[in-house]
This record gives sequence, C-alpha cells and structure tokens, in this order.
Amino acid sequence: MLSQKTRYTIRALQHLADHYGEGPVPLASIVAAQNIPAKFLTVILSEMARAGIVATQRGRDGGYWLGVPPVDVRYGDIVRLTRGSLALVPCASRFASETCKNCLPEADCRLRKLMLIVRDETAAVLDRLTLADKIEVDEL
Repeated sequence: MLSQKTRYTIRALQHLADHYGEGPVPLASIVAAQNIPAKFLTVILSEMARAGIVATQRGRDGGYWLGVPPVDVRYGDIVRLTRGSLALVPCASRFASETCKNCLPEADCRLRKLMLIVRDETAAVLDRLTLADKIEVDEL
C-alpha cells in the first residue's frame, strides 16, 4: 500500500508536470488544487528538491517547478524515493532485502516468490510510466 506521503508526492509532482515550463508554481496553488496540507507539502517538495526533481525560488514571485522534464521522472522513482522500495514485504525488495520475521526459510517461502512476481510486475508498470504520460480520470 502506498503511504500518504507517496500519494501526496505523486499528486504534487503531477501538478508541477501539468505546469511545466510556466515558471514557479506557488505553494498555495498546489495546496488548493491537490488538497495537501501546506506544512507537509513543504517538506515533500524540499525532499524532491534535494533529489534534483524539483527546483524552487523564494520570494514573492517564488514557487516550485520540475527541475527536470516530466518525461525524465518515472513513477517508480517517486515511489522508491518516498517509500524506499516497491516491494510489499521486506524479503521481496531488490535493493534493500531483509529476512521477514517469523517466516519460513526464504528458499521455501512461496509467499516470497509470489511477492517477487508482484514486485517485478509493479516495477515494470511504474518504471514505464512518467509524469509526461497523461493519465486521465475515466468517467464512470
């Protein structure tokens, strides 16, 4: 499950991608459009700035914008930056694997093998899609 932080980060970056090339987007504009608490958004955007994804300018005409083209920001990268891994269980992580507590030996664990498949399929989708891909809300 995605954390609230990851969901907020994705929504904020999607908003910045929608305004790419238009100059700084004020924090208040993102807060209003995406329904993200301002203090939390400030922390999120600061972390994305340290990662090189977001650029910022202080002052009256300041704000935030994508520091790289939307096509260069993959959803998988956003999840990894905010969550650390795409895996649903610690033992299925490709880069930060940990043995699960109270589990079978990894070689015998069918759940681990299932979760590796889920992780790989999830990575294939999230690493294929970028902020440049227009993912629209379908009408129900």
